[in-house]
Amino acid sequence: MIRVDAHHHIWQLARGDYGWLTPDLPIYRDYTLDDLRPLLGDITSTVLVQAAPTEAETAFLIDAAQCSRGLVRGVIGWADFAHPDAPDRIAALAAMPLLKGLRPMLQDIADTDWILRAEVQPAIAAMIAAGLRFDALVQPRHLPVLLQLCRRHPRLQLVIDHGAKPAIARGGWQPWADDIARIARETPARCKLSGLVTEAGRNKSADDLRRYADRILECFGPRRVLWGSDWPVVDLAGGYGYWRKTSLTLLAGLSTPDRDTILGGAALDFYGLTRH
Repeated sequence: MIRVDAHHHIWQLARGDYGWLTPDLPIYRDYTLDDLRPLLGDITSTVLVQAAPTEAETAFLIDAAQCSRGLVRGVIGWADFAHPDAPDRIAALAAMPLLKGLRPMLQDIADTDWILRAEVQPAIAAMIAAGLRFDALVQPRHLPVLLQLCRRHPRLQLVIDHGAKPAIARGGWQPWADDIARIARETPARCKLSGLVTEAGRNKSADDLRRYADRILECFGPRRVLWGSDWPVVDLAGGYGYWRKTSLTLLAGLSTPDRDTILGGAALDFYGLTRH
């Protein structure tokens, strides 16, 4: 069966543009695709996602994907949406076959409504025209904003990363639960089953995550849920193998076709990945 990791990263510290990645973090070191390969098991295709808000990051990831011997089937890069030349730059990026989408790092922008600003809308229109997907790196505070964004741009292909990072460690539920349901009900947005274990923290079991995973699955359904590892960030909370095993436990009650869709088919469909 097709298995896709729809969300992982690599980085090279010497590049110097990972503002969030500080020396106090256990993952403050270089990570390459060679570090990832032994962890993949039955996963044969991946989507490589940006971790720095620079155009150099996009070029770095495209180069890595081109040299990946077919492992990386798609790249989610970064562009300056607020730049006056953003539409032209986005059109140029879209000419690269491996580039499937873009991800402004909304969680790191103080203005929760930034993505609704007038100067950003031409970039979003350019993404839609080019067929690029929008990866939404957000927190629960952004969910009402994403609802407005999707209403303003009904043709925008959007996926919410990490379930919008609910505050699992603190037992946070509302308004996240209602807001995620409303987006699923009123827009065509998708959602990634990723990052939950990191939001829960160490020494958490599948039972601690089940309420949140079930909410995502119930709201979006298997065709709109993409599984991802969020490696190497997941090393902060048990690692790749732990999250993979926990995920399978969370999905155990689904039918085999539904599990197969979440673990691979939904990513192929959303990102338009090649199968071979």
